[in-house]
Amino acid sequence: MAKPEKMIFVCNKQRPAGHPRGSCAEKGAMDLPMAFSEALDSKNLFAKVSLATTGCLGPCHLGPLALVMPGNVWYKGLTKGDVNDIVSEHIEGGKPVERLIVTDEDWDN
Repeated sequence: MAKPEKMIFVCNKQRPAGHPRGSCAEKGAMDLPMAFSEALDSKNLFAKVSLATTGCLGPCHLGPLALVMPGNVWYKGLTKGDVNDIVSEHIEGGKPVERLIVTDEDWDN
């Protein structure tokens, strides 16, 4: 396997119901890895892009979260419907999807 050009990390952290930090899993993140897999597969990008699920990425209140490297681009509030935009616009086109990016101000909240 060749070294991937990009990595997509998708938070799948699950915390107990009612936990004060919440979790990406309780906000719908469990469907995202398969959606990314299908989108990458449909565009034959598996040789260029590696996909991994992770534990907590940090700003749980913004979840579901994904991180694209290189570039350190953080995405927030993701739904399955956002996945094709990320793959088409960012992974293929090289332009991050601005409406989904975690901002510096988001980290402060």
